[in-house]
Amino acid sequence: MTINRGDKDVIQELARRVAEIAALPVQQETVRLWKANNSLKPVRPMVMIDQVCWNEMDVDGELALKCQDEFARDIEGGIRKTLYMWKHFRVDMVVDGMVNLRKAIRSDGFGLRNEEQTSAIDPSSDVVGHFYLDQIKTDEDLEKIRPPHISLDEQATAQTEAKANELLGGILGVRMEGATPRFAPWDEIVQWHGVENTILDLIDRPEFAHRLVRRLYDAHVKQLEQFEAQNLLGPTQRVIHCTGAWTDELPAAGFHPGHMRTKDLWTFGMAQIFTTVSPAMHNEFEIEYSIPWYRRFGLGYYGCCEPLHTKIDIIRRLPNLRKISMSPWVDVEIGASRIGGDYVFSRKPPPSMLATDAWHPDEVEADLKKTLAACARHGCPVELILKDISTVRYQPQRLWEWADIASRLVRR
Repeated sequence: MTINRGDKDVIQELARRVAEIAALPVQQETVRLWKANNSLKPVRPMVMIDQVCWNEMDVDGELALKCQDEFARDIEGGIRKTLYMWKHFRVDMVVDGMVNLRKAIRSDGFGLRNEEQTSAIDPSSDVVGHFYLDQIKTDEDLEKIRPPHISLDEQATAQTEAKANELLGGILGVRMEGATPRFAPWDEIVQWHGVENTILDLIDRPEFAHRLVRRLYDAHVKQLEQFEAQNLLGPTQRVIHCTGAWTDELPAAGFHPGHMRTKDLWTFGMAQIFTTVSPAMHNEFEIEYSIPWYRRFGLGYYGCCEPLHTKIDIIRRLPNLRKISMSPWVDVEIGASRIGGDYVFSRKPPPSMLATDAWHPDEVEADLKKTLAACARHGCPVELILKDISTVRYQPQRLWEWADIASRLVRR
């Protein structure tokens, strides 16, 4: 294993800057605030920014890569993004002095691969449109869905860890992460079956739809059991679905260091395609299958882009639930009144506000104030999670200003 001396110098200079930030007392204070919010005893609302259009962010070469080796460039890119966020839109991020890398977990999948057509407006962006081709037309096609076979490539994992440690020179630690299981079966099904076909089946072929989601649920459970049996879960969760996951409630009682169980972890799920589905149908085809999944875990987060303000009653059925997503399309007043102090109101402010022809920070402030006021009236712990940022019209200062506005408002 030979690493270019120049690559080491680049990485270690950047790592020293991160280490200095990680040593600041504000990191532990921010963790304390996240823990308070996640325990439903908030000190103040929390703010996080994720899923950034990095292709539009570079300013004065701050994100320009200098390493030659591809592995080193991956490490460098992650560190540069950390430094960039801390400088320009840190909000309530936590820098802990570790570089997170994935264990080499091998899987042969659920038996189907996406067959799709894509379309992109900006070739430099990884945000594209998808048209999915139908691969599940009959009961016979359901047989295509099967549990994956999971294994750990120990040699590849060890090599990755060793190379990262050599690059970083002990300045930052290396954390090898395993699986963080989620359950979002309908988000997978539409990629194999198509959007219209999936929704129509709920009406025209409900028994077929039940057989379909049941088969996928069973496959996910068998995958989960393999993760747990092979000790491939976690071990750390700093973020759960783009939100801070710090908590004193996990791991659960009886935990033995070095072996994570599902009940020691957060999970998350969603059914974004169910935006137009009634609460009763959402309950029948999604919540009923999610209940046994959430029961296995210590804490849970539910929802993503689907508007859930009219579905809080059915979402309450999920065991161990702690956070509910409130997307850009919800009525915040209705959502806050139905959530109250029972869950974290995980608000997703509209990223479209950063994508307009003209930038209107006054409208951003008004939107955030509306959410904060509704949550204050109804006693909701609240977090503002700006995500799915597909464009800022190549004006990164818009995102910086959004962060400044949000930070000022939650600290009032």
